[in-house]
Amino acid sequence: MSALFVSFKLALWTTLILLPVGLIVGRWLAFTTVRGKVWIESLVMLPLVLPPTVVGYYLLLIFSPQTVSGSIITQLLGHSLVFTFPGLVIASVVVNLPFAIQPIQLAFSNLPNELREAAWVSGLSPLKTWWHIELPLTWQGILASATLVFAHTLGEFGVVLMVGGNIQGSTRTLSIAIYDSVQSFDMKTAGLYSLSLLVFSFIALAVVRSNPGNRRADPMKAIER
Repeated sequence: MSALFVSFKLALWTTLILLPVGLIVGRWLAFTTVRGKVWIESLVMLPLVLPPTVVGYYLLLIFSPQTVSGSIITQLLGHSLVFTFPGLVIASVVVNLPFAIQPIQLAFSNLPNELREAAWVSGLSPLKTWWHIELPLTWQGILASATLVFAHTLGEFGVVLMVGGNIQGSTRTLSIAIYDSVQSFDMKTAGLYSLSLLVFSFIALAVVRSNPGNRRADPMKAIER
């Protein structure tokens, strides 16, 4: 059960950190016309195409006390981030960036510019426009972002193993526990853990794919407020 607790704890922290990041970066990418936008988007999406071991390797270099960056981190924190839960959280945040940003960027991209312009003409400030107009119309993308990040974190293996290791009660997640169970021929435990991840992942995908369009907010009512 400790592996399950570590996995949910890691998924919760990752989601809580990435949700505001996704909102800020995703919205900015949706509306910006800055030159070089394609390169920024490519950088955000890079963890999707890179093998997790490659991401883990570079994170180990950054965290290692033998490197300049790792030495600075160790001096500031008093300990290395390698094989620790905080280091695992940072690695999980990096790997899950595309899952956090892309659904929110897509949701904001689908908003007609006329809605924001109408809100500004009606006297709403940019902050009130964001709160009363944009958020109610993009909440499905935000929900999809949070769900994907949480579900993907639960099943992440490569980066977790390389950066966090396999420390019982600290960095040993559910995916690592499945691997260990198979290695020790404990197929019953591996099957139980795998089934729990399968069920949760299926539910998460169902949430992401659901489209309750009938309950979308009315933008004109929001503007009138």
